[in-house]
Amino acid sequence: MTQEPIKQEEGLDFKKLIPVLVIVLVDVLGITIIIPILPLYAIAFDASPLLIGALGTCYPAMQFLFVPILGSLSDRYGRKPILAGAQLGTFISLLIFGFAGSLWMLFFSRIVDGITGANLATAQAVITDSTPPQDRARGLGLIGAVFGIGFILGPVISGIALALTNNNYGAPAFVAASFAFLSAMLTIFVLPETHPPEKRGRDKIAGRSIGQMVASLTSPTLGILFIFVLLLQVVFGSFQLTFAPFTLNRLGLNSIGNTLFFAMFGVILAFVQGGMVGPLTKRFGERRMIFIGIVLFAIGFFLAGFTPQQAVPWYSEQALIEELQSQTPTGMISDNEQLALLPPETDKGWFSLAYLLTVLLPMPVGISLIQPNINSLITKRSDPQKIGEALGIAASFTALGTAIGPLFGGWLFEAVGPNALYMLNGIIGFFLFLLMIWRLKPLKEDLQTSDFRHQS
Repeated sequence: MTQEPIKQEEGLDFKKLIPVLVIVLVDVLGITIIIPILPLYAIAFDASPLLIGALGTCYPAMQFLFVPILGSLSDRYGRKPILAGAQLGTFISLLIFGFAGSLWMLFFSRIVDGITGANLATAQAVITDSTPPQDRARGLGLIGAVFGIGFILGPVISGIALALTNNNYGAPAFVAASFAFLSAMLTIFVLPETHPPEKRGRDKIAGRSIGQMVASLTSPTLGILFIFVLLLQVVFGSFQLTFAPFTLNRLGLNSIGNTLFFAMFGVILAFVQGGMVGPLTKRFGERRMIFIGIVLFAIGFFLAGFTPQQAVPWYSEQALIEELQSQTPTGMISDNEQLALLPPETDKGWFSLAYLLTVLLPMPVGISLIQPNINSLITKRSDPQKIGEALGIAASFTALGTAIGPLFGGWLFEAVGPNALYMLNGIIGFFLFLLMIWRLKPLKEDLQTSDFRHQS
């Protein structure tokens, strides 16, 4: 009985997908342009690694509270108005970021962006609306490929903006704000509504937040997936805002130097999710690809923890101090503890840079395999009328993990040292692998992938 509709709907409708993918690309550029500068911007205002972690917590903490509500609203009122509103919120937050003259303004900017940060969950719902179940991993993988392209272009654009403004950290934020505004206009005037009134749920929205998330953990089909999303993002969240202080301490890299790593991550994301996830998932299934992804993710983190401290050949301590000081109204960094993060100039070379570039390669490959496949399983095991809500809950668990991760990572970075965080993240990754092998069992809902056939 299930074969006929699958054949009728087989394949991706790119006429429906291209508009949302273009919007996602423009939106991702607004994010990736500021990623290399955010932690160093905070350091310029005397932020310790723990305070940088707290800054990283603001955005996901607000998402944790508001994304389930916005996901439910998109189920009830459509994807388009929610996505447009989220992008306008990002636009406003980036303007605040660009004009920041103090640390509290950076915090306020991230809070505003987090409150309206339903962009990804709603875009995933649009892709889900537009793809048949057997092609959903491939469709969601295209979002990952777009993220990869954004991770390539965003840091490059940021680097150009920094170079043209003598390393003014506010300049990339204004460029990012223009992309966010363009994304909002494309959503309003180009993107078609993919969730028409006849498909929208009639259930009440009130009360959908923490209580609903707790209840979702007891779901026999979705509970383990939400637990995995939470724990995985604790690990990845601890990495996102501590990576720049890590490379600053280990290699002496400034904001432009860090674009090398983000560009590398982007190339891998685009290659793996754009061209490999679909065929590999159809052959091996979502579960196996998730298992492989976790192992690669853990290996990359663990080996990165052994990166020795050796400044890159072009490193200048005085030039880096002057770059940081130029971002503050007073032109001075008063906290000597933050300047102590800088490596000495007595040991320069290529080894540590080459080592870190090499050992981190498995980490973005693992993430590339995990993200679209975990989202595909969530959509397949959800009520068709509540897919947007399920993705919203998953996004909230992602936000919760990302909120916990930076605080934990910043504390460990400050209390124990930068390398300890990466070693521990690798160990947690191997624990997650064992947990998923034990608890993630194939279901009849997975019949439309080869994963079930391999298991039967």
